[in-house]
Amino acid sequence: MSVRNGVAAPSPGVMGVDFEERVDFRRLHEYRLRRAREALDRSELGALLCFDLNNIRYITSTAIGEWTRDKLTRYTVLARGAEPVLWDFGSAAVHHRLHAPWIRPENSRPAVTTMRGAVGPEVGLPKVAVAEIVDVLREAGVADMPLGLDIADVPTMLALQAAGLDVRDGQQVMLDARQLKSPDEIMLLSRAAAMVEGAYQLVAEALKPGVRENEIVALVNDTLYRMGSDDVESVNAVSGERCIPHPHNFSDRMIRPGEQAFFDVMHAFNGYRTCYYRCFSVGYSTPAQRDAYQRAREWMDTAIDLVKPGVTTDQIARGWPTAEDIGLASEREAFGLQFGHGLGLALHERPLISRLNSLEHPMEIHAGMVFALETYCPATDGHSAARIEEEIVVTEDGPQVITLFPAQELFVTNPY
Repeated sequence: MSVRNGVAAPSPGVMGVDFEERVDFRRLHEYRLRRAREALDRSELGALLCFDLNNIRYITSTAIGEWTRDKLTRYTVLARGAEPVLWDFGSAAVHHRLHAPWIRPENSRPAVTTMRGAVGPEVGLPKVAVAEIVDVLREAGVADMPLGLDIADVPTMLALQAAGLDVRDGQQVMLDARQLKSPDEIMLLSRAAAMVEGAYQLVAEALKPGVRENEIVALVNDTLYRMGSDDVESVNAVSGERCIPHPHNFSDRMIRPGEQAFFDVMHAFNGYRTCYYRCFSVGYSTPAQRDAYQRAREWMDTAIDLVKPGVTTDQIARGWPTAEDIGLASEREAFGLQFGHGLGLALHERPLISRLNSLEHPMEIHAGMVFALETYCPATDGHSAARIEEEIVVTEDGPQVITLFPAQELFVTNPY
């Protein structure tokens, strides 16, 4: 086979060096801002107002901490023909003026925020924030055009409408921009995956009878943060009878001999994320476990073999089992088990592939997309299950797998 078994995407070190080409962050910023501008120009919108941290980072190349993800305290406006204007949390705006010279100093401003409603409505802060946003739109000459919004709290949405703005869905425009990755983005995604492989090596060594799921989660978190992860978003750890149905979480369950266990590591390196399942049997494996794993692997390989530019997502989804085939009542219950999703600054970007949405609404695959493919197969013993995930770069020559921890066969840890 071609690219699939070839050299993985580059995974350079984190240091800046003069002796080889590595990630060029200014080139990365210019690419992302250009993609956002082009997507905006293709739309009916005059400007984008973004509260989604992934969109803010894509447009402005700024980030101040994962704690802001659910606070809606940061926002940016990208208007046609204008430079981005960023409102950030308090003194972070001052920090950007000193250390982010790609943002004009006058465009780095302290945000007006209610802290998710903690500052009461009687203070009227959403009205103040929207008045400043409208001023920026007027200066850019787009105040009479529709405004694209990705996410917002209700008071902000009401204030935008009260100001007479025609608010439209801006998230689709940003997802259009983000779906094709540059070589710098692919290097960051590959590096993030390489970090997970280091964590999985330690998991394989630690995974033995008596260890608890939460201890594996702690090990992975510690390892990744020491490696330089900027956000371990989640680590799913599922073992024994918890494998059916898949709970998508972790517990304090103690793992026993001969049990199956699978893990999903979701973390970010310089913002770029992984979604990376691996499945193990502890000490020894059973025929039922091996059979389930073989079927999950076959479904995975069938999907990977289809990946190339011009293929549509329904073709991949049709190769996966139905919900009923894996013991669930509907594709809604099975959503996320036989699954594909884009990876980038967010865990779920385009394309999103499943039997629930792709059969009737297929999307064409293009070179430059990066996405994860996931399969799940319950075992006939009624409690074990296999779970596999691979991350794929779409090239003109076909799929390039960048998740390299062994997964062709069921991995038995600390065998007896």
